Amino acid sequence: MFQKILVAEDLDTISIAIIQALKALSILEIHHAKYCDDAFIKIKKALHVQVPYDLLISDLSFKPDHRQNRLSSGEELIEAVKKIQPDLKIIVFSIEDKSFRIKSLFTNLGINAYVSKGRDSIPELKKTIENLYTNEKSTPSIEVNRALRSKSIFEIEAYDISLLKSLSLGLTLEEISSEFKGSGIVPNGTSSLEKRINRLKEYFKANNNVHLIAITKDLGLV
Repeated sequence: MFQKILVAEDLDTISIAIIQALKALSILEIHHAKYCDDAFIKIKKALHVQVPYDLLISDLSFKPDHRQNRLSSGEELIEAVKKIQPDLKIIVFSIEDKSFRIKSLFTNLGINAYVSKGRDSIPELKKTIENLYTNEKSTPSIEVNRALRSKSIFEIEAYDISLLKSLSLGLTLEEISSEFKGSGIVPNGTSSLEKRINRLKEYFKANNNVHLIAITKDLGLV
């Protein structure tokens, strides 16, 4: 069984339930962080002293407070962690139910498993941990199955997220084109960018670019 696990979760009640589940699995070392920045620091420190974590269990949403944080979401934490410890096993434990966002966690961030918070989610989390340790495939939940099989979004990709973020900053097509060219992102022509934006507006049923950004912000894409 995994020996050292980090739980990134800002709600005490959920953290306690997860930690109790981990203790029931005879995990020897369990650490907890309420902030993504703290979780990242713990992972960096563990690597530095050559006693790395075996598994990260993270929520996606962390409620903001008075503290300024560099990493403010589970996605940002996972992306940062993958850069310093690519082989770290990661389970996302979240209430998120948007299929394209769940699918993005697997395809763009390379997580190992997703467990939806809800009724009987703690037993499901325990089973997922056991299966992940033995390299067995667990039976995905309805939410995960729906996300992985979904073809309806013509694939929301990292490219689209970058495009939406640039739009949200008020950049013109010419400015986005220049930015993408400088970063080596393709396609980067203004015509290609405009076509992609129009497809996004069509999918999200947005009337214009401002409406598109408002919708995607509400969905947590930007």
